[in-house]
Amino acid sequence: MPPNARILIVDDHEDTLYALESALAPLGHLLGRATSGDEALKQLLRGNVGLLLLDVRQPGAGGLDVVRYMRRLEQTQLIPVVLLTGFARDPQLGAAAYALGVADLVTEPVDPWALRTKVRHLYDAHQRHLALQRELRALRARLEERNPAPGHPALPHPHAHTPPAQPAGAHTGELERDRT
Repeated sequence: MPPNARILIVDDHEDTLYALESALAPLGHLLGRATSGDEALKQLLRGNVGLLLLDVRQPGAGGLDVVRYMRRLEQTQLIPVVLLTGFARDPQLGAAAYALGVADLVTEPVDPWALRTKVRHLYDAHQRHLALQRELRALRARLEERNPAPGHPALPHPHAHTPPAQPAGAHTGELERDRT
């Protein structure tokens, strides 16, 4: 995923989308929008999403359904998700959301400052994680270039124990006679 991944905002109410975009605009990240869970899934599968801000109640695929689907796919399973709900804290919803790996559950109306802080932290942490994964893949590729391919004789491990070489004549007992 490129470092300019979008923050995808998903809500079926146009006014809420506008308010969330206004709250997140000061972060300077690219913002995307979807008006349904199904549309969000399509955009997620196209890639380049660095964080999902998702309303729980959507027409078609609801917020938890979208997250369940995301977590089954390798390309989307690590994308941080912040769920938005217009209802008071529901322990069952919270338990289901956190069991799916949702980063946070935010009750509307949203405090723009608090939302920006959460989104900035989650987005940046995810981008650092992806950068570390890219660096690890590059280091592994360099290591594989330096190591011989399978089938070629490899050098022994530097700490492998090899018996010391015996001096000439040691196996015949000549050394024993010389000492006497």
